[in-house]
Amino acid sequence: MKEEGLTQQELADKLQTQKSAISRIENNSEDVKLSTLERFASALGKKLELRLV
Repeated sequence: MKEEGLTQQELADKLQTQKSAISRIENNSEDVKLSTLERFASALGKKLELRLV
């Protein structure tokens, strides 16, 4: 998120969640739902793409 200029707290505020939830996502310490990743991408102004190759 540094490249987006957002702190964990700012992103948490955009996603209406706790800063600790953002930290867990960043540190791969829990399984993350696809819907959560879609919200995460949207808050960063990005598009989520999944590929199986």
